Amino acid sequence: MIGVRLKRRGEREFDLDISSFLKLRDFIYRRTGIFFEEKKLYFVKKRVKAHMEALGFDDFDAYYRFLRFRDDGSAFQELINSLTTNETYFFREFDQLAVFAEECLPLVCERKLSRGSRRLRIWSAGCSTGEEPYTLAIILWEMIDDLPRWDARIEATDIDTNALARAQEGVYGPRSVRNVPPEYLERYFIRQGDQYRVKDQVRSLVKFYQLNLFDHQRMSQMKGFDFIFCRNVLIYFDERARREVVAHFYRALTPGGFIFLGHSESLSRITSAFKPRRLGGMIVYQKPEGDQEAI
Repeated sequence: MIGVRLKRRGEREFDLDISSFLKLRDFIYRRTGIFFEEKKLYFVKKRVKAHMEALGFDDFDAYYRFLRFRDDGSAFQELINSLTTNETYFFREFDQLAVFAEECLPLVCERKLSRGSRRLRIWSAGCSTGEEPYTLAIILWEMIDDLPRWDARIEATDIDTNALARAQEGVYGPRSVRNVPPEYLERYFIRQGDQYRVKDQVRSLVKFYQLNLFDHQRMSQMKGFDFIFCRNVLIYFDERARREVVAHFYRALTPGGFIFLGHSESLSRITSAFKPRRLGGMIVYQKPEGDQEAI
């Protein structure tokens, strides 16, 4: 295939000018907290054009009014799905996962057992197509000998409904599983031609649902997590939105709980509420034990 459609004579090329871009960008920001810098204009333009054509609009102002005043939310969701990227794979940033598995998880589990509790909650925020939460589930099976005796659950959320649908299917191609150790691939996946289906024992630990991290009401209901993974998600937010989202994460964590960000991300410029700890040669962030206060 060499093209999508042939341009008709006299047909004008769609142009998202800077004022229209800013208007749409600010509308998206108010609804989701996702912030597109001006250098992203061309990226946004291509996806807006395709979305307008799919909805039958050839005028941006009419399209924008529709999104604001007539849409039931489904068209806006389709736009957000097209604007968010979902490149991920199993066991991404392995060194960080090793610190979680070998250092942080034992600390939390030992503390739980000393208090007579076997409740374990992990939140994969921005779970995309599911590789991260399923990876975490595999780690739990590998690291906790008596896992069936635990009340363990991984809550996996994302704003992209298309990505969540793929995650719930639990079927992946060779690229997604390229970093999975061979013994784990055999133990936790079922080979189906050139595809790999996650086994039910892994799927049973994960609950997927849609969540906008800028939805303050729903975010305030997220509580009682021992670990939060929000890797390579905060890069989509501006400074103010990051502070608000991280404040929700802080409240959602149990005292002594840990939060994991992407390697290129840091909490140092966002808040000083978390305690940085060096474990396994890496810096991780922990909510101080006994600290119940919000940021």
